Amino acid sequence: MQFSEFQPGQVIEAGPVFIGEAEIIAFARDHDPQWFHMDPAAAAQGKFGGVIASGWHICSTAMRLVADAALAGSEASASPGVAYIRWPNPVRAGDQLRLKAEVLEVSLSRKRETLGKLRWRWRLINQNDQEVLDLEVTTLFELAPRTSAAHRGAEAGIA
Repeated sequence: MQFSEFQPGQVIEAGPVFIGEAEIIAFARDHDPQWFHMDPAAAAQGKFGGVIASGWHICSTAMRLVADAALAGSEASASPGVAYIRWPNPVRAGDQLRLKAEVLEVSLSRKRETLGKLRWRWRLINQNDQEVLDLEVTTLFELAPRTSAAHRGAEAGIA
């Protein structure tokens, strides 16, 4: 999607994506080697009753869904950061996750008219309608001068 296509209140949905035990363990081995992500026997005795996905694995999954559904072919160039990240429920082997990304704010930089800013909330929800990820992130877009001027006109109600 192009920057000009994002509007406050818009919800972008994607998925589902299946999360398997081998994937959970492989990600953990490479990036978050804690026993409850990597060791099925030990994790079965732990408070989650089995391996659970790393929160960073789930953030990466959300990023992939967002990239495919909304950012592919866009002017997106970077992110200054995340306002918050929450993992309210664990992701287990066999879960199917779907994305709901809500656009909160679309604006142009006051300092640089060719810089667009998108503030949005990403949520991943499993097959049981449990939220497993909730985060708010800002994405920056590098815009051509005419594109940003057109967007500014659209924000003011001018075509």
